[in-house]
Amino acid sequence: MATIVFYGNPQSDENLEQSNWLSTRGHEVDVRDLTQEAWSVSSLRPYFGAKPIREWFNPNAPRVKQGEINLENITPQQALVMLILEPELINAPLMRIGSHCEAGFNLKELAHWIEISPLGAKGH
Repeated sequence: MATIVFYGNPQSDENLEQSNWLSTRGHEVDVRDLTQEAWSVSSLRPYFGAKPIREWFNPNAPRVKQGEINLENITPQQALVMLILEPELINAPLMRIGSHCEAGFNLKELAHWIEISPLGAKGH
């Protein structure tokens, strides 16, 4: 099973459920507070890979929902600065599995990097 560094938003019940889901399937999950991490452009950028900038942002963040941030006309550098200054805007969770980084909780993507076992893989 994998060791996963899981950066979640502590205000998100969904992130809590996701980290618990991974844990109950036998993975070691090191849960960290996304909003308290000292992000930099070089530490944050790898999590987004080739995803479109729109997918870097939490669609439920008030500033995104209200259209205050125009995700169509933003450069990667501008997006990273915004996300560093307001980590609540990040499409959480951010996960690091070995040297691989991933943003968002997409089981199809995760299955490329970790084993997705049935519930109770730890013998629960």
